[in-house]
Amino acid sequence: MSRTFLRDDAKSVEWAVSDAPVGYEDAVAAMEARAAAIAEGRADELIWLLEHPSLYTAGVSAKPSDLLDPDRFPVFHTRRGGQFTYHGPGQRVAYVMLDLRARARDVKAFVTGLETWIVAALAALGVSGEIRPGRVGVWAPRGAREDKIAAIGVKLRRWVSFHGISLNVAPDLTHFNGIVPCGISDHGVTSLADLGAGTSMAGADAALRDAFHPVFGPTVDSSPPVVSGGSS
Repeated sequence: MSRTFLRDDAKSVEWAVSDAPVGYEDAVAAMEARAAAIAEGRADELIWLLEHPSLYTAGVSAKPSDLLDPDRFPVFHTRRGGQFTYHGPGQRVAYVMLDLRARARDVKAFVTGLETWIVAALAALGVSGEIRPGRVGVWAPRGAREDKIAAIGVKLRRWVSFHGISLNVAPDLTHFNGIVPCGISDHGVTSLADLGAGTSMAGADAALRDAFHPVFGPTVDSSPPVVSGGSS
């Protein structure tokens, strides 16, 4: 299967970064509005990079028993694929709003493209990221064990994607203890900082952007979506 997922017309994807944390519900509302506008031809594709305040999200496959500490952080039920995950400071979330009608209507190839993107970004930061069949996300081998460093959870509506990926740059890893991350209890969670590959968020962003181009095509600077209460 091809590891690239390029547009037929090579049109640039808008690339936006929010400097301040964005509330989860505000972000989802803005993301869904943008995805709808893309589907209707009123807006261009967008990659939106941000951080959230500390919270847990439950995907459509989440099991209630995997929420170990329900009072620790706010819990949001979401329509993305997957199970429980944590978002918070030090973790880069990239919301991916791409029009698969202009690329290929192939969900499996799309997820492969997301995995390829993350692995390439990690390599640029000095970390070996690997994919494991049956375990969504990207994993970092650590001797006798391997820990998750990036998660993927996407949804498609009218062949436009939303939600996306999260990369652990330097979050508080103890915050993952309140859930069974992605329903997998026999593996841990790690970060760039935990692996000794510390970088700034801006450094992680640069690696993500450089690695995006060969897989999904060129990007152009843009402003983040407007969220409730003003511009993010």
